[in-house]
Amino acid sequence: MVLPEFVVVFCTAPAGEAEDLARALVDARLAACVNVTGVQSFYRWEGAVQDESERLLVVKTEHRLLDPLIERIQELHSYDLPEIIAMPIVGGSAPYLDWIREETA
Repeated sequence: MVLPEFVVVFCTAPAGEAEDLARALVDARLAACVNVTGVQSFYRWEGAVQDESERLLVVKTEHRLLDPLIERIQELHSYDLPEIIAMPIVGGSAPYLDWIREETA
């Protein structure tokens, strides 16, 4: 299987923490860009359905940085089990993808 060069990572975090997390990932060059937006999350945790207002982080990075990016999120995140999922970027604007490569070098 050929691995994608670029991935987008989704992570949720509490308000306030999400912004600090986004800045830390960009500052460390683990991400070229992180978008932060509000979401309402519904999930089952410890046997009960939860309803929480959270922030969604949309992280653009290179696949080669996925493991250290996950490790850094886990170090900084307040949740016991933070949502961290990655999806391949299969195409896009060549100049934008070049920019991701440059910013994560």
